[in-house]
Amino acid sequence: MEKILYPLEWLVAWLMYLWHGLLTTVGLPEGAGSAWVLSIVGLTVTIRVILIPLFVRQIHASRGMQLVQPEIKAIQAKYKNKKDQASREAMSRETMAAYKKHGTNPFASCMPLLLQAPIFFALFRVLNNLKAISEGKHDPIGPISQLVAHDVEQSRLFGAALSDSFVRSTETNVKIVVVILILAMATTQFLTQRQLTMKNMPPSALEGPMAQTQKLMMYGMPVIMAISGVNFPVGVLIYWTVTNLWSSGQQFYTIRRIPTPGSEAERRRNERQSAKAAAKGIVLDSQTPKVIERPTGQREQPKRKNRQKPKR
Repeated sequence: MEKILYPLEWLVAWLMYLWHGLLTTVGLPEGAGSAWVLSIVGLTVTIRVILIPLFVRQIHASRGMQLVQPEIKAIQAKYKNKKDQASREAMSRETMAAYKKHGTNPFASCMPLLLQAPIFFALFRVLNNLKAISEGKHDPIGPISQLVAHDVEQSRLFGAALSDSFVRSTETNVKIVVVILILAMATTQFLTQRQLTMKNMPPSALEGPMAQTQKLMMYGMPVIMAISGVNFPVGVLIYWTVTNLWSSGQQFYTIRRIPTPGSEAERRRNERQSAKAAAKGIVLDSQTPKVIERPTGQREQPKRKNRQKPKR
């Protein structure tokens, strides 16, 4: 495991070091201080920018999962009381065909989270080893030498070091800071998932097993993260909170601009578009994307055709 994570630890160390250099260049103090705290924010932004293409795929995959639910429910109802092998195989084929038609699968929406996990563990290990590196008990990681590790270790966020955690610290002030960060991490995790689930799903996707799974993730993941958070260093809590805020901002922009058909977000977008169009004297047809312009002048009266007098 250590050999697998070392290249990522090296990458994380270099990204933090480069962001620290950039921040000190623009005026923040060198050595121990806020530049090292903000370097973790910079690391988070860098990772999330790299993952933007995967985020776009996640949005499309999530939308496909929402739209495919009525078909999946119909397939399940079709084979509800059929337990033979042939029926199970047929149900599996039809289910996979439905997923393929909508260009999605049950695991595609989890891909960005899964890809972030190694970065998360690499950052955890870098921060966890800062004290040992500063004391010369651990080999340097990339540019984080003994002197640099000492500066990072001495950097504080409201009195808490980046390597401090709830279970490892004995200081009340540090524990309070860590608890606040844990609550911030869990809350942003919940709000991000709720935004995706409640605002960007059509009513048909809010029922059935898939909806139950979504609700379980919405309520369960923050609880799991909060319980696990007592072991996370302060730097990791900062990373996870910032990445949740980034995800929420990305989702807000995407849901507002390109909502799922039939969702609450689409209804609100249509209302905004109708209001803007009405202000310009344009009426939008709610059923079709046609634009119907209101007449601005006096309506032209139909001309009366001269009737021919009947011949006598």
